Amino acid sequence: MKFAAVFRDWLLANDPALSRFRMGARVTLTVVGSILCLAAIHLAGLSLPPIAFGLAIILSIEGGVAVRDRQASAQLATRFYGTVVSLACVTVATLLEPHRYVSDIVFLFVILAATVARVYGPRGFAIGMFAFTSYFMGAFLKPALADLPIAAIGPVLALVVGHTVRTYLLPDDWRRDLLRSLMAIQVRVDDILMRLAVLSGAGSASEADRHELRQLEERLKDVVLMAEGFLPRPSDEAISSAEEPVAALAMKIFDTHLAAESAIVLSLEAPPPFALVHALIEGERDMAEKIAASPAVNGDERIAESARALLWLRDARSALAAVIAEARSDQFRSIGSDEGEQASASPDFSLKNPVMRAAVQITVASAVAMVFGLMLSRDRWFWAVLTAFLIFTNTKSRGDAAMRAVQRSVGTLLGIGSGLLLATLLAGHPAISVPLAAVCIFLGFYYLQVSYAVMTFFISIVLCLIYGLIGQLTLDLLLLRIEETLIGALAGTAAAFLVLPAPTRSTLDLALERWFGGLRELLAAVRDGKGRYELIELSHRLDVAYREVTAAARPLGSSWSVVTRPGRVRQTLAVFLGATYWARIFARNAVAAAKKPEGEVLAALEATLGDIDAIAARGSECFLVKRKAGRAAGRHLPIFKHGSRVGVEMIGTMLGRLYPD
Repeated sequence: MKFAAVFRDWLLANDPALSRFRMGARVTLTVVGSILCLAAIHLAGLSLPPIAFGLAIILSIEGGVAVRDRQASAQLATRFYGTVVSLACVTVATLLEPHRYVSDIVFLFVILAATVARVYGPRGFAIGMFAFTSYFMGAFLKPALADLPIAAIGPVLALVVGHTVRTYLLPDDWRRDLLRSLMAIQVRVDDILMRLAVLSGAGSASEADRHELRQLEERLKDVVLMAEGFLPRPSDEAISSAEEPVAALAMKIFDTHLAAESAIVLSLEAPPPFALVHALIEGERDMAEKIAASPAVNGDERIAESARALLWLRDARSALAAVIAEARSDQFRSIGSDEGEQASASPDFSLKNPVMRAAVQITVASAVAMVFGLMLSRDRWFWAVLTAFLIFTNTKSRGDAAMRAVQRSVGTLLGIGSGLLLATLLAGHPAISVPLAAVCIFLGFYYLQVSYAVMTFFISIVLCLIYGLIGQLTLDLLLLRIEETLIGALAGTAAAFLVLPAPTRSTLDLALERWFGGLRELLAAVRDGKGRYELIELSHRLDVAYREVTAAARPLGSSWSVVTRPGRVRQTLAVFLGATYWARIFARNAVAAAKKPEGEVLAALEATLGDIDAIAARGSECFLVKRKAGRAAGRHLPIFKHGSRVGVEMIGTMLGRLYPD
């Protein structure tokens, strides 16, 4: 019982809305359910070919991962179309099996079509994955044409079981997930307060304190973005004042996040009294007010600022707690659900579209992997093509593709080593091997959103266990898989760098363009006196744009890069983080003031807007600038007293640090 409680606490701490848990559980239950149904049919006397099991497994996985429609009816439609395409691809692969070279060329056309289909959005992506994996399975297992009619039972069962699991056993429920994420925000804020209490007791901030508080801040930001993602939004992703309950909740989330960030920033400069932090943790409002108003606190402006930030966090935390308490009883019934599917834009088939460039890259990479894979093995070259195809998933630059190739190679190598050991130890014990394989499937897809290498590690173990169960586990076979994986990884990396490459800096330039555009739009909205809901929404978009910048800049500091600049990258990202923070502070102060900026604030704002245009034109050049190590601030930076002026001045100061010369 104690273990179950500890496990639940750990699970909620790492996966607050249980979205990763549901992903792993859906895939695992669908795979296991489909196999059990097929096994029952097989044992009942209807002999099923291996292709039925292979298609059931692969479509169970793709149905759980690739189908991303919002509504259950749309999910069912995507599964149905995908199943039809799957059967068609397997049929073509079977018909062309006697003509292997023709089949290989057709496979490349299937790969091209599957990746081009992504221009049609989530449904196109899912159907493309169904097509690729099904042709792959057909070419790999080489079924007889006469087996195909009965083999169709496999994909159909995967459709039925997958839809049942997704719709009835583990359904999506944004209200439940939103409540869980709000509760997680509350827990994250409490963690920050506990750490601030330790900091206050020590009286000063060590480097370890700063590191831990930054980590806590990042964890808070993760769950804030998760909560905002669960809010029902119209197709343009904008929340307007007409949606009062949603807008009000979005503002409470925003206020809590910004208050926590401010409490961290100010407390690191001037730790607040321990008694004040303790009073906040214990919920003693009167005591907290008394301590904050005491001469000992107000006698030092820096400490007074920290105290006011903590009181702000207290109020935001209380408002969020009230929302959570209300939601426990009414489950956000006042918030309407956005049931409509987003309207899809007209498909762009030009090479300016990153999806089309990726389609060409993937096809070329698959062709190269096919050639060298065939040179190594006529029967197992599919693994090389599979690797070359998959390493481009969710990548935005050649740096991303290279990192993913390394992750897949490392995950495969370690997974096969571990899987070989497990399969050898468990030989002749299917009662242990089968459940262990199911657990590894769950863990693989549980960690899919966290680490591609970890997912590959667990799936490689599953393959070893399966080979052990069917009596085909040999060291030569596993070494061949590693070699084919390396071929696919190298082919994918080469294609990413040589074929219509999207350089990391080009991708970073686009991310920076969005960030500077978001900053410009937010500051212009403040200047023009826009409403509070619009300012909150623009502030949220700026924060998202900053995250895109960090993701795009990540390969610049990775070990695969020819020139690694982790120090400069971190310094530059810190500048963007600071500018984002102060822009959000400035927007909040504008909301509180409820009037257009005037005088010195307006002049500083106009100057900053001019600086943005000049700096934005230089793109990612700022990541190449060598800067001296920053010194600690000589004075505190108030956010409450004269907050608007200081806020806009700090934005300008941060932008000036991008090019200190």
